Amino acid sequence: MPWFPELFSASVLDRIRRDAADARAAEPVPYFDGVRSGEIDALVGSFAGEPELHHPVQGRVRGRHAFERFVTEVNVWLTERKAAFSPVERIITGRRGIEETVMTLDGDDGRIEVPVAVAADRADDGRIIELRIYWSMWPLTGEHHHRAPLLEPDPDLGEPDVVGDYQRALAAGDAEAAVATFEPDAYVREPAGSAYIHRGHDELLALYRRFFSNGGGIRLEHCALTDDGRGCALEYNILRWGRTELSPEAGIAVYVRGATGRLASARIYDDLEPPLGAMR
Repeated sequence: MPWFPELFSASVLDRIRRDAADARAAEPVPYFDGVRSGEIDALVGSFAGEPELHHPVQGRVRGRHAFERFVTEVNVWLTERKAAFSPVERIITGRRGIEETVMTLDGDDGRIEVPVAVAADRADDGRIIELRIYWSMWPLTGEHHHRAPLLEPDPDLGEPDVVGDYQRALAAGDAEAAVATFEPDAYVREPAGSAYIHRGHDELLALYRRFFSNGGGIRLEHCALTDDGRGCALEYNILRWGRTELSPEAGIAVYVRGATGRLASARIYDDLEPPLGAMR
């Protein structure tokens, strides 16, 4: 997820495999490794049809010429910023792949990190139908950027086991029930990165009480679910935060189950500025 390795040159594949901490992480070729290779034919050939992706900065990119421009511009930006990448998690199923990475790059005041999630819808032969890239602009600009919905809601989507329990607690605004879905040493990472990690019962309880301080829970439209039994990624649109109605915004969250069946981690990728209430 997402790029087909057999389409790349041997020299590029050797470099990607050599640089990967785990050789399995290079198969399929990771999103940023493929983009940085500059091998347009391999990237385009990894799509089932015309290239199509949705990017937090560039917006919707469709067609070969627009995609070639996109790859060139992104590579200039990544090079100028001295970008480096640390893989986090992959979830691969027959119809979709999810890839998480932490992108570290030069900011105005030093190195910054930007958590990135990439979702790839896949055709029967494994080629890409569409790519959706998620990250928050907050680490880069100090501001949140509204991200319009990328997917339609799926009313028949059923979230399994503890993931469903967590979603119900989130919608109800029940901090204790939300924390009960996590293992004792679990963590939640907000979209802005490792400076916003909350770990363990007390920190998580404080986090969800703050999240629900605006008079209620968080209402999401659930759009797509990717689950390999261990990790579960949910793409959504945020509709309401407590008492505040929102212009719908796109996001994704990745949940990883622990040994007990409860959640070991939750990582959030959206760009909403939460309308929080005053804490008592």
